[in-house]
Amino acid sequence: MPRTPIFSMPTCILLWSAIFIGCASQDAYRYETIKTEYADLACNLDNSRYAEDSMATCTINGSLTLQDVLDIAQTNNPDLLMAVARIKRARAMLEKSAAPFYPQVNVYTEYLQGDAPSAYLSKTIDQRKLPSNTNFNGPGWFENYESGISAGINLFNGGMDGLNRKMAKTGLTISRLDRDGIENRIMATAIGAYYDVFAASNFTTVAEEAVETTRSQLRIMNVRFQSGGALKTDLLSLQVRMAEIEEILVQSRNRKRLAKAALAEILGVAPEVPFGLAEAKPRAIGIPDDPLSAMDYALRHRPELASVREKLRRSKMAVDASRAGYLPQLDFTTRYYADDPKMKYGSARDNWTAGLFLNWKIFDGFATKSDRAEALSQLQETMAADRKTLLAVKFDVKKAYLNLDEAQERLKVATANVKTAKETHELVKRQYEGGSANITRYLEAELAYNRARMRETTAYFDREKARAHIARAIGYWTGSRETGTKEG
Repeated sequence: MPRTPIFSMPTCILLWSAIFIGCASQDAYRYETIKTEYADLACNLDNSRYAEDSMATCTINGSLTLQDVLDIAQTNNPDLLMAVARIKRARAMLEKSAAPFYPQVNVYTEYLQGDAPSAYLSKTIDQRKLPSNTNFNGPGWFENYESGISAGINLFNGGMDGLNRKMAKTGLTISRLDRDGIENRIMATAIGAYYDVFAASNFTTVAEEAVETTRSQLRIMNVRFQSGGALKTDLLSLQVRMAEIEEILVQSRNRKRLAKAALAEILGVAPEVPFGLAEAKPRAIGIPDDPLSAMDYALRHRPELASVREKLRRSKMAVDASRAGYLPQLDFTTRYYADDPKMKYGSARDNWTAGLFLNWKIFDGFATKSDRAEALSQLQETMAADRKTLLAVKFDVKKAYLNLDEAQERLKVATANVKTAKETHELVKRQYEGGSANITRYLEAELAYNRARMRETTAYFDREKARAHIARAIGYWTGSRETGTKEG
């Protein structure tokens, strides 16, 4: 019987097609190509636009209130978007965990050629074309096409599939709780950045006023010096003071730019994107006044606590799943197929098989024992993590309220100090203008007044940020809200 070429023309065409497609697909994995194809995943703002170079740029229009800042951060912060993607991945894994409970069905076509006696015998018999005078020791070259459908399902594997599905459900719950924890943290960070912008803006205002006041005094001092009514040292002192205030102004403006850029990062937009901020009313975030009530709320709402408890449940499931290695597995498989050397199938020459397959691994080199030891150690670690998380949450709430008490006391002291420093500054100013106080005393009084104003600004916004940290510590931005937002 003449030999047929190992690779026929259809096979060569398929090989060349595969090579061509493989080369063409290389461009699909370039960074720029991916950014263009999935540009809608880069920004989650309704009013977003994309630059011509295919790099996504989110824009924010108008003046943002505190609630606007929270809404945008909740929607567009990259950390939260990654958490949402992890939830989708966990949901896909949950759906995949149901696959073992369904039969696996495959449709296939096989081409085979050779001169192996065993393969020749099995394929020719399945073709129902075995010659009567076959030399089984030297059957010669043969070829065969086989097409069919196969199906199988696992009937028992020690409960592994059921536990894997429960673990997948727990994994989805953990992913959602992790997103809640990230959201809780991001919201507090966004509020802190929001108030940092206003604090820097107030510092800038104080510095600008000081610059204008000192510049005015410097003009007067120049006139007095030119007319012989002031000393050179007084003029030099004012000039030094002017340089110091201008340096403070530069620092304050830069601090404001940095604070706004930090807020933009939290909002998921580029630092050069322009946007304004509308000032929030005091005590914009509602929190419990009683620390004991806050502690009770935190123990019921902090996602970290719920997450570690779900991880503990999953660890116990893993311990139970590790026992499956000691039990047998039972599978059912069936196949319907037809063979022919020229792919001319007929119902009179079809074949089918069906059967049960029991496999019991008596010895696996202690792998199952090791898996169980690993699962038990993971359970022990999670137990310790549960206790650590509970202690951390209690400490977090306690620390947040202590910081609020400190900020409130600092604000009271700073407010009183501003009133005193203002009265002192006005008195010394009148004395200086009347000639009874020198320039050094005047500059000291002005410096003390400006510093008091900045300390009051710092204390005020520290109090607002402390309230936001309490909200984070009790899990305010997760689950149902039992306190209201009073943002105006």
